[in-house]
This record gives sequence, C-alpha cells and structure tokens, in this order.
Amino acid sequence: MAQMRATQAANAERHRHAHRDAHAKSHAILKGRMTVHEDLAPELSQGIFFPGAEYEVVARLSSAPGDIHSDEIPAPRGIALKVLGVPGDRLTPTIGGANQDFLMVNFPVLAFGTVQKYKKMLALLEKNANAPDSFQKLVAAAARGAEDVIEALGGKPGATLLGLARDNANMLGETFHTQAALRYGDHVAKLSIAPEGGVVDLTDAKVESGFSAMRDAVGAYLAENDATYTLRAQLCTDLEQMPVEDAAVEWDADASPHRPVASLHFPAQDAYSPARQVHGDDHLAFNPWNGVAAHRPLGSIMRVRKAAYESSSEQRHRLNNLPRQEPRALTDVPD
Repeated sequence: MAQMRATQAANAERHRHAHRDAHAKSHAILKGRMTVHEDLAPELSQGIFFPGAEYEVVARLSSAPGDIHSDEIPAPRGIALKVLGVPGDRLTPTIGGANQDFLMVNFPVLAFGTVQKYKKMLALLEKNANAPDSFQKLVAAAARGAEDVIEALGGKPGATLLGLARDNANMLGETFHTQAALRYGDHVAKLSIAPEGGVVDLTDAKVESGFSAMRDAVGAYLAENDATYTLRAQLCTDLEQMPVEDAAVEWDADASPHRPVASLHFPAQDAYSPARQVHGDDHLAFNPWNGVAAHRPLGSIMRVRKAAYESSSEQRHRLNNLPRQEPRALTDVPD
C-alpha cells in the first residue's frame, strides 16, 4: 500500500496533478443504460440482476498503467462500469450513493492472482511503467514475438506475457473481464462484457499511431454510432477447478459458459468532451467494493483492493483539492 501511494504521489509531483495509481489514462467517459434480460434462469436472476430491471450506467475506458503514456505503447485496457441507483445493502456505506461498480480488463486472468504474487510483480510493473516510451515499445514487441513462438509450439502464454504483448486494437471491440470472482447472490461468478452489433467489427481493428490515438478512435466512432454490449456471468461450478483465491486461473468456459445476463447500450455521444474528461478523471471514483452485498468481491486480490482503491481515491482527490462525486443520475455527468 505504501509503495503504491508513493508512486502515485511521485507521478502527481511530476505532472503537478494527481491521477489514479492504476488506469491513469482515460480514453472515454460514456453514458448509457443497462437492461437486464427478461428470460433469466433462476440462478442468473440474482442481486441487482432481476428480470427486466433497467439502470443508467456510466463507464470509464482506460489503459492500465499508473502514468500517462503514448497510445503507441500496447497496454491492457479497462472498463470501469458504474450502475446507478441499485437496491441492496451497501458493502461500504461510507462511500455514499447507491451505485454498483464493476471493474474489468480485456483479458480474463491476472498475472498476479494472489496477494503474495502481486507483491513480487509490483516492482516489475512499476519499473516498466516508469521506463521511457521507446523502451516500452521494444518490450511489447519482444513479448508479442515470444507469444507467437509459444503458441506455435502448442503452448499457452502466461498472463504476464499476454499483458505485455497486447496489440493496439480499438478497445470498443474488446471483451472485458472482472478477472477475480465476486458473489452473485446465492452463487459465485466472474462477469464479462462482450461486444455486440456494430462494435464487433472493431475487434482486432488497429488504431492509428499517436499519443491519444485510442481516445480519437473511440471518440470518432461514438460521434456517429451507438455501441452495444452483452454483460455475462460465468458461474463457479467447481471450487477446485475454478478457484476463488487465485485470480490467475482461468475458469473453463466449457465447464461453465459465459451466460448472457443484461444488455448495455451507449448511444452516439461526445465521449470525451473537456467537461466530461475532467469529471471522469478528477471527480469520479470506481471501486469494486462500491456496491451491494449480493455482489461482494471475493479472493485475496479483491480483499486487498478494498483499501488500495480507497487509498488511491483519497490521495488523488486530496492532492487535487477536489471533491469525490458519486452520481445519482446521468444528468450529474456533464455532456
């Protein structure tokens, strides 16, 4: 925790502005709606996902590093989804509001699936994040080459290599995963968001080179087109084969498929206006522990995130001398 706070403070000193200690660079702040499917099986009709429910949602699209780098450098991409006005007992009442946050990344597992592994990985991740952009490009290229070799030999690349080897594909076409598990009412699950409709055509579509190329590609598409996604639940059916404590283990989709639960719809919009960028980057906060007890985060990584996310948010808002704002409706988010 102290190491993460120190890195965040050092980045704030360099920029004269505090950012998140992870996923510092945003590419879009979206407003939309989530509609829960009417025909859910009983095991999927859990928590906030009761048939026919509709919610307003806010989403922040970002890159994983804790500092601001050129989009020419491949990096894991993330989506933080805030579902507004959900019913249920609060996990962290001190946050205020009545929202449910789900945080997802565009590959299904964590390289550091336990707290012990994370401590070992943290120094490496921060060293790479602080390296010059030119060096990071070389690391990504080398990782992609190693990934190709491993796959050619019939092996499966590890999560660390996959993270370093990400291509610069338009993130609107990506599939995103919670990676770690959470309660799903009476069950345990991992959630994911998969593209539907027109955004499927953006899967693996490379973006142009440039410091803010991802923002520009996302913004250009959403200026003229809607974006639709399916939110899915993968239920844990075998605790030995689908462990909760180690988020580095991918759950077998053949044993338990990703089942559709709700639809996400983002109408065409100005995804990164100056007012919206400031609101999303400086005022909003996303935390997997901001939600209801029916969707309690599970596993050691999720437990340590409770303090980590709150620490990051507190320091960011304090250093910027700005209040944290938990929206009650989409009208609270600027256009």
